[in-house]
Amino acid sequence: MNLRRLALWMVLVGLAAAVWWALEPGRLTSVQALRDLQVQWSTWANAHPLSAAVGFFALYVVATALSIPGMATALTLLGGALFGVLQGTLLVSFASAIGATLAFLSARYLLREPLRKRFAGAMAAIDAGILRDGPAYLFGLRLVPIFPFFLVNLAMGLTPLRTATFYGVSQIAMLPATLVYVNAGTQLASIEHIRDVASPGLLSALALLGVLPLVGRLLTDALQRRHLYRRWTRPRRFERNLVVIGAGSGGLVTAYIAAATRASVTLIERHKMGGDCLNTGCVPSKALLHAASRFALARRLAAQGMIDSPCEVDFPQVMEQVHAAIE
Repeated sequence: MNLRRLALWMVLVGLAAAVWWALEPGRLTSVQALRDLQVQWSTWANAHPLSAAVGFFALYVVATALSIPGMATALTLLGGALFGVLQGTLLVSFASAIGATLAFLSARYLLREPLRKRFAGAMAAIDAGILRDGPAYLFGLRLVPIFPFFLVNLAMGLTPLRTATFYGVSQIAMLPATLVYVNAGTQLASIEHIRDVASPGLLSALALLGVLPLVGRLLTDALQRRHLYRRWTRPRRFERNLVVIGAGSGGLVTAYIAAATRASVTLIERHKMGGDCLNTGCVPSKALLHAASRFALARRLAAQGMIDSPCEVDFPQVMEQVHAAIE
């Protein structure tokens, strides 16, 4: 680990410890603690609305960037209680997206390269999927609040997803859950426990929203296939179980195994059956090596007096044998 990464680790750990000591996040899981905090801050927030909004915004960004579990939910409820639905939603929405992006960048800078070196194969497969469908995956995860957002931030930081894409998708996709929790925060006095904020029905509805990107992708793929095949008529029945295109070594084996299981197979080859291996590679070279080894043996036998005929090579005949092996 280089000195810059080590220094950043130390700064982040120090900030996390300072925030933990100042706010004691463990007690913020209690609704009564949130009510007490609301009472303490409400007077100051009413007297200094701008300073309170800026301070709350900065605190939310820092807490989210440090990925402190449970802090985002507690501060979101507190934001609704202090600032109301409209202002609270605006503050929490932008602060959460900015803090998430900072956590995303921290994970990318501190963890991505070491993990890539250690798990190169596994991460290559993940990277390919993210490059293809990363925004859709992130959108679905953001819409379903049963996945801890701080884990999503850190996990996405280990991928090649563009920072601008991460921020934009997060800003939009976290809005439904943000609105739900901010609105619940305005009713803080009637809440008995944080787990009561979102009912199973509400979580199910948000989970269904998370499926929408996948449904959209399936519909898009179906429309693309329909556009691609519009010039052809789908046959009423198929005359073959399998069509193998290319009669190279792989195609020959595939067709042979399928035919051996009594499948109806068509094998298509535009040039020579067997491909390079049969016609110009493996088979002819091994046939030549076989002839050469026999000739070498005959020379040794002649040198030992075991045969009396001279050892000569009839190369055209050798090539006929090579072509016979190919056939």
